[in-house]
Amino acid sequence: MEDDTSDEALADLKSRQLGVWGVAQITAGTGLAVYAMWVGILQPGFRKVPLRLQVPYIPASKAQVNNVMTLLRGRKGSLMDLGSGDGRIVLEAHRHGFSPAVGYELNPWLIRLARFYAWRSGQQGKVFYRREDLWKVDLSKCKNVTVFLAPSVLSLLQDKLHAELPDDALVIAGRFPLPDWQPCRIEGHGVDRAWAYTMQAQRQHTFRKNDNLMATGNNPVNEITKTKEIN
Repeated sequence: MEDDTSDEALADLKSRQLGVWGVAQITAGTGLAVYAMWVGILQPGFRKVPLRLQVPYIPASKAQVNNVMTLLRGRKGSLMDLGSGDGRIVLEAHRHGFSPAVGYELNPWLIRLARFYAWRSGQQGKVFYRREDLWKVDLSKCKNVTVFLAPSVLSLLQDKLHAELPDDALVIAGRFPLPDWQPCRIEGHGVDRAWAYTMQAQRQHTFRKNDNLMATGNNPVNEITKTKEIN
């Protein structure tokens, strides 16, 4: 119903000229209302987070959730959603058999909202939402990770994922891809697109890249030695 409301509102905007009051009415029923919620209510939960690592709350659309679940098809085990927002990815993952399904979110308002949705859907006590800094979460035993985060965060998160996740782990990124990784699969189009990455493939790619650098002599150790010889 929410998606239908948004589509109707956009069609209305394209078909006729609206006054200030008309725009305000449509805004209340679209994603712009989410931004107002972020500024007025949810942003205070991020006051201690550096500005470049703050990610505004934008709920995943039904298409985005479906694309994530498609990429996770055939997988099982635990799932962690880093920056879980209102918890809809975690809820859907639990419905698809992932256990435990855990969301990590720093904003206390969103944690409460996620727990309310879990209660309303009868999943209370079956999914878990924890108020914790994603940089401090231990990923060493997790088999499946989902992230809907901004590019500035993803560029730093790559290193944590690479260092901690086991080889058989799968990472799903929604809205924005991991900037330096090669996806094994892509699902969807535009803002609904999701990218899947296997940790084993990423480590093999890194190993080959380092191997090539050593073979060509362009590694940092050789560069330092050449500089000393010249001097």
